[in-house]
Amino acid sequence: MRKRLVKSIKNELLGKSREAALAAVQIFNNPNITFKSEIYIVLMIISWTYLMHAYLRTKKIDYRYYTKSDVRKKYSRTKNGSYKYWELERCLNDTENPLDKDTSNNLRFLIELRHEIEHQMTTRIDDILSARFQATCLNFNDYIKRLFGEKYAIDKYLSFSLQFSSLSGGQIDMLREQKGLPARISRFIEGFDGSLTETEFNSPRFAYRVLFVAKTANRKGQADMVIEFVKSDTSLAKKINAEYVTIKEVERKKHRPGSIVNQMKDNGYPRFKMHHHTDLWKKKKAKNDGMGYGADVSGTWYWYDRWVEEVKKHCLDNKVKYQ
Repeated sequence: MRKRLVKSIKNELLGKSREAALAAVQIFNNPNITFKSEIYIVLMIISWTYLMHAYLRTKKIDYRYYTKSDVRKKYSRTKNGSYKYWELERCLNDTENPLDKDTSNNLRFLIELRHEIEHQMTTRIDDILSARFQATCLNFNDYIKRLFGEKYAIDKYLSFSLQFSSLSGGQIDMLREQKGLPARISRFIEGFDGSLTETEFNSPRFAYRVLFVAKTANRKGQADMVIEFVKSDTSLAKKINAEYVTIKEVERKKHRPGSIVNQMKDNGYPRFKMHHHTDLWKKKKAKNDGMGYGADVSGTWYWYDRWVEEVKKHCLDNKVKYQ
């Protein structure tokens, strides 16, 4: 009896998980909805939470919050008396988390982004973060099949996970500059990305980046082919990367203050000291939101190459003082 009940609850969780994921994708693909990213994030977090609950249930892990006194468990409950189940982040932190690190990183990004946007209006995060949203969807489809079987897959209902749109030159410039993002969200994104290694940042499970290549049909039967997928490790992809300008997310090189001071000394400015660097960034208010000179990563400030160039310019303009 208990075994049938466990199986029934697991199936109900998986059903709700798949339904939430499909709803998230359908809403994101709806051209009439402008609040799509925010809705997508919330629904995919719900979807993944139910998926993790179903998995933990199969492992006979109690995913309810409780305190333990002697040998008795006292379960935490809502004001209406319902059990308090683990949220997604708690599931990810558990030792039985079946997800790989990059998939977990992708979900942690979504969770923290939700915290940033749940109390304020946002604009234009659809295009900027679509690669990460795409990875969330593809990872979900992969893991629900891996953990529970092909019959739970969602790919058979979707021709493309998320819709793709063409970009004009002006739109590309806007994406590069990330205009329209609230300063808090820009700062959060830079800080989160800065905490990842280069390998983690470039993982397709963290952000699924696809290059679409315009192609002129040169054989019969190809007239309707408008896009072509190119694998990143092929000679064609290397040729494209070398000859064409494409948008790609890259991890910016980061510098600590001591490193910048040493670089100035190596460039012929031995009298440039740490206090000069501190005075300069304070004078220019270089750590203010929107300046783009650096980012706070877990309480430690890192400077980008753009700031190093600014310091070099300062030293050049004051070479008599620092040489």
